[in-house]
Amino acid sequence: MCNHLFNRIITLKYDILRPWRTLDPWQKDYCFDPVDSDNFLLTGRQVGKTTGMSIRSVELCMNHFKKGEFVLINSITEKQAYHMLAKSLVYATEKYSKQVIWKGDNKPTKHRLMFKNGTGILCYAAGETGEGLRGYTIKKIMSDEGSRMSEEYFIATLPALSIVGGTLDIASTPFGKKHKDGSEKFFYKCSKDDSFKKYFVNGEDCPRHTPDFLLKAKNRLSKLAYSQEFLAVFTDELKRLFSDEMIERICVLKRPIGVSPHRHYLGCDIAGFGEDECTYEAFKKVGKEIIQVESIAENRNLTTDTSKKIKTLDMIYNFKKIGIDDGGVGFGVWSELMDDNKTKRKTVALNNSARITDWDGKKHKKILKEEMYMNLQVLMEQNRIKLLDDREIKASLASMQHDDGRIFGSNSHHAEGIDRGVWLAEKDKALNIYVY
Repeated sequence: MCNHLFNRIITLKYDILRPWRTLDPWQKDYCFDPVDSDNFLLTGRQVGKTTGMSIRSVELCMNHFKKGEFVLINSITEKQAYHMLAKSLVYATEKYSKQVIWKGDNKPTKHRLMFKNGTGILCYAAGETGEGLRGYTIKKIMSDEGSRMSEEYFIATLPALSIVGGTLDIASTPFGKKHKDGSEKFFYKCSKDDSFKKYFVNGEDCPRHTPDFLLKAKNRLSKLAYSQEFLAVFTDELKRLFSDEMIERICVLKRPIGVSPHRHYLGCDIAGFGEDECTYEAFKKVGKEIIQVESIAENRNLTTDTSKKIKTLDMIYNFKKIGIDDGGVGFGVWSELMDDNKTKRKTVALNNSARITDWDGKKHKKILKEEMYMNLQVLMEQNRIKLLDDREIKASLASMQHDDGRIFGSNSHHAEGIDRGVWLAEKDKALNIYVY
């Protein structure tokens, strides 16, 4: 008799909580590369670059760095940076739990992950200029969303690598080649720098993007937008919806203490599935001026939790109107608010894909999303709106782009809530919707 040996092939299903079990070939090469070189990652959206960087940061500390050598994780906002450090902590807990310092002054926090061999991972937001990062001596800087970081950030941080012979990993979806003055952006210049080891990751090659999803994205986005967001192609034809100058002029307010007797409005962006955020943007109307009074972001909750949060805010502000996108996941939240006698007369469905209908029954050519953003832009240009001086809000507005009549953004959650709240406040007299 012959003994036959069979190789059993086990196909592991992608687990968002343990992505290291099913890494793509390029991720394996990047994460476990023994050479500590400068790395440039130009990728489409949601292809696993943040996962790769979080795993590599741990591997460097565990297998390549000496005592006193550190990784510095930076992203545009604190939440984005925290997100990557959280992934590093999950990976380290699974693979190197005995090497993590769990107690005492060096226990894990939002800003650090320290190991018993004297290495560690530090985590801070890049900010607008990187000034708060001066003074560190770093072995590896990991800049996530580097295409959206300012030139001042790199001027402030790159000297930190000099003394210890450190290296830079910079990753992003592209965001234009040049500044307004015609000079090339730092990230684009890195794409042409031969000293970097380069990874180009096309979103269509990512096994987690299904053909059906990609087809829908291609049909919904303009050709240029799809090329940038999924194919990772540099395009300067896409235009910013809100300029840096406008954002700085409008985002100037501190959160007020107490609630004024003016009419208040709430705009919400309901989180989708996966690692997404809910945002709640509250405004008051003083004459013709619309003033933001609160901005809250939460990780995705159950629809019942989101509804409770809105009702709690309504108890504080007694909103005149509450704007909800009733499409997709938002339909559950909208339905719960409509079933409550306290909120049903003030809840307004603001579906991004809907078209406004005039009094004579004719529908506008533009969808509601475009109308709301154009309304927000006009009010900002007229200086009739003031927003909170909040880094997350600024980053969200800065990410918004338009092309071929379509509006989109890589960090749109705050902007989506803001445009709904502002729309309700501005159109208050026109909105007279009651449900009996």
